[in-house]
Order: sequence, then structure tokens, then C-alpha cells
Amino acid sequence: MVKIGNTIELPEFPLLLAPMEDVSDPPFRYVCKQHGADLMYTEFISSEGLIRDAIKSKKKLDIFDYEKPIGIQIFGGDEEAMALSAKIVDATNPDLVDINFGCPVKKVVCKGAGAGVLKDVNLMVRLTKAVIKSTSLPVTVKTRLGWDESMINIMEVAERLQDIGVQAITIHGRTRSQMYKGNANWNYIAEVKNNPRIKIPIFGNGDINSPEKALEYKNKYGVDGIMIGRAAIGYPWIFNEIKHFFKTAGHLPQPTISNRVEVCKTHVLKSVEWKGEKLGLLEMRNHYANYFKGIPNFKETRTKLVTLNSLNEILDVLNAIEINSEFAMS
Repeated sequence: MVKIGNTIELPEFPLLLAPMEDVSDPPFRYVCKQHGADLMYTEFISSEGLIRDAIKSKKKLDIFDYEKPIGIQIFGGDEEAMALSAKIVDATNPDLVDINFGCPVKKVVCKGAGAGVLKDVNLMVRLTKAVIKSTSLPVTVKTRLGWDESMINIMEVAERLQDIGVQAITIHGRTRSQMYKGNANWNYIAEVKNNPRIKIPIFGNGDINSPEKALEYKNKYGVDGIMIGRAAIGYPWIFNEIKHFFKTAGHLPQPTISNRVEVCKTHVLKSVEWKGEKLGLLEMRNHYANYFKGIPNFKETRTKLVTLNSLNEILDVLNAIEINSEFAMS
């Protein structure tokens, strides 16, 4: 069992769903939870947006009992704003507050937030302290190895954050300058995990896209669990596939067309339920290609899915995929 603070108990070697902007909303989290995600996080939420009562930021606070345990992730570069937003988050009753010190996107970094804070560890510590003081919940952090190859400071970051009360750290094995290019370097993650000073759970993130790789990295790097991001988009089955492989060294059957349609339908219905028909269908358009990746002759059908504006029409197209024999997996 892996414990975060005194309140969160996760299974041995938990699988975490990464917080991904414009992806990790409640409908997506729902299907990932159904398929084996042990701990999930909201999309990252701007501390400034929460304080301004921005509608988009407030909507991201939506969490549901069936998702638990779940963390709400916040970001920002101002201590007061982070403290105030932590109090707002606390009131929504998640299981933990996670701080994003890893987002490499320019619009976030320019505000001295996300991975931008990696250039100033003292500021990172002050921001984290401000959050810890403002919430009764466990505080965790997601970060990267450092700003660039010349500034890999993850060991100092991990030690100092643990010392002020952070309860777990997820490390993405790239620097900010790498963005999402190149390979994630898990050797640094393993060094943090193997540091005798580190007592809190260390989760690894980056490039896990198959059960084989998950088992290899589990055994090779000794982390307490892994976080999966991009590999789960349109493929929530990956969580249970990894768990099955750990137990049996065998593979679950690949999801059939029928399985893909069923989960995609669930995702669509949850999206419409959460955001209304117009916006719910609009936000689903980014997911169809991933759900039906590898299906031949799919271009015309995909065009329908990303242009139709009626839930009933979308469901008709999805039902047609299931019964149409030309859509056999390649």
C-alpha cells in the first residue's frame, strides 16, 4: 500500500492519471476511473483565475464522489494568490491539493508559474509553504527535472519540498526546455527515490505507453507508482492492461470496435451531461481520432463526428461504426 499523508491509501504501485489541460475533465476522468486509474487530478487551475472567480477556472473545480481519491491541481507564481486559491480548493473537499511546477507552456512559464518556478527554488518553496499553511489537505507537487540540462535541480527540489511538508512528488523525466520532445530520463527520478533522505512517495511520469514499459520502469527505477498522461487519451484501457500484465505477464484482449464505441459513447454522454449539448459535443471533437486510431477507411466518419452538432446524430454515427463491417481493426 502507498500512503499520501495520513488520509490517502492507494494500492501497491498505483497508476495515476496525469492532469492534462483540455483533457482531464470529469467526463474523461470518468472513463479512466472505470478502466483502472487509482488516483486522478483535475486539469490545472490558475490561482489568479480562482481568485477572480473566473468561470472557466471555477468549472474545473467540479469533482464527484465516484472519482475519489482525487486531487485538484493549481498553479501560480504569487504566494498570496496561491494561499487564497488553496482555501477555495479546500472548500470543495478533494482528497489532496497538487501544485503544478512542471507545465512547460510559454503562457504559464511567462507568468513565473509552472515549470518557470524551476529557475527559482526559493520561490518554489515559498509558494508551496503558502499552500500548505492554507489547507488542511495533503499537498503534493508535480514537477520536472529542472529548467534545462545545465540546471537539473530535482534532488534539491525534492529534499526541500519534503522538508516543508509536501506529502508526495510526481516527477516528469524531462526538463522544461525539452517540452515533450526526446526521451524522458528516469535515472534522475530513480536517484530521488533512492535518496535515503526521501521518505515520501515518488511517482514517475513520462513515456509510459505499454504494459511492458510500465513493468520495465517499475522494476528498473523503483518508483512508488507511475503517472500516465498522453497514452490514456482515447485509450483508458491502458490502466487495467498494465495491472493485468503485472499480475499475469499476459495481455488482456485488445478493445474491439464495440468496446471502443461503448466507451466513446459513455464519454460523449458524460460530456454533454457536464457541459451541455453544444459545448459538450464541441469538446469531444478532440477525442474521436484517438478512440478510433488504427481503424481503416475512417476519414469520412471522423469528418461527420467533428462536424455534427446534435447528440442524437453523433450517437447514430457511433452506432453505425459498431455495425459497419468495413471498420475492422488493422
